[in-house]
Amino acid sequence: MNPIDRRTLIAGTVASAALAGPALGQTTMTGPFPLPAGFERFPIWPGQAPGGETVHVQEVETLRRPDSRPDDGVFAHVVTPTLTLLRPAKPNGAAILLIPGGGYSRVAIGHEGYNVARRFAAAGYVCFALLYRLPGDGWAAGPDAPLQDAQRALRLVRALGGRERFDANRVGVMGFSAGGHLAAWLTSRAPEESYRPVDSADREPINAAVAAYLYPVIQMEGPFVHQGSRAQLLGADPTVEQMRAYSLDQHVSADTPPVFLAHAIDDPAVPVENSLVMLAALRARKIPVECHLFEDGGHGFGLVAPPAAPAPWPELFLDFAKRHGL
Repeated sequence: MNPIDRRTLIAGTVASAALAGPALGQTTMTGPFPLPAGFERFPIWPGQAPGGETVHVQEVETLRRPDSRPDDGVFAHVVTPTLTLLRPAKPNGAAILLIPGGGYSRVAIGHEGYNVARRFAAAGYVCFALLYRLPGDGWAAGPDAPLQDAQRALRLVRALGGRERFDANRVGVMGFSAGGHLAAWLTSRAPEESYRPVDSADREPINAAVAAYLYPVIQMEGPFVHQGSRAQLLGADPTVEQMRAYSLDQHVSADTPPVFLAHAIDDPAVPVENSLVMLAALRARKIPVECHLFEDGGHGFGLVAPPAAPAPWPELFLDFAKRHGL
């Protein structure tokens, strides 16, 4: 066997392993905090993530707050993007890809990943929480590195439908805060190939049945920008063209799936106007959309327990999702 053939064979073997995911009951890729019971984690790329030749950061997981539980962790400097899987006790034949937030400087995998996955697994959905790379860590794709991971993750989730016993055409995408920006980027813009295909999963379309953006970052220009997310994504002094290119209300595709929006009016970090402009853009494109604006709740409410929770948004989302076939 010549060297080229040997490399091809090795790459194909590694890719097949990534597509297969962990064996039933196997837990891989755990960090300093153990995965909560019932969850499994596996990398989304066979081998290293693309464009990392000059990346020298060290991946780290810490607690979201000093008083957080061990499963309320956040990741920074993500080197190995992963999906963390939770299977439902009573499957309904559908799945949800969860994209936690963190201002594009970290990923709140516990608060908006594990915690939310438990809620929707209880409703019958196979849940996948995405740990994605961050744009400020030197990846060759720069601001598009998170999109590469999101596109790859959605394709991989669809490809796993047969193994996990859900319909690949019944996959929802839900994102929070900056993860809401990434979810909207993934689902509301016309898909553009952001990386070279690596295995058979990349033959899957970048399609979702339903999308949900919770207190999302949408705009990168104007008075309602979340400055931290923009700085991480585009740098300290982006051009007008860059800001417009990454303002998602400017690029809604006619092929966007039905969208669920939820935001607290008193959000001090990401102004509610981000959801309002997205609502207007979706309506202009005649995309089915439902928007819930809560009087209070602040930013990042996730699944905060009552009385701090602004409203039972998961139940509102479930009603919306079922009406649209998810």
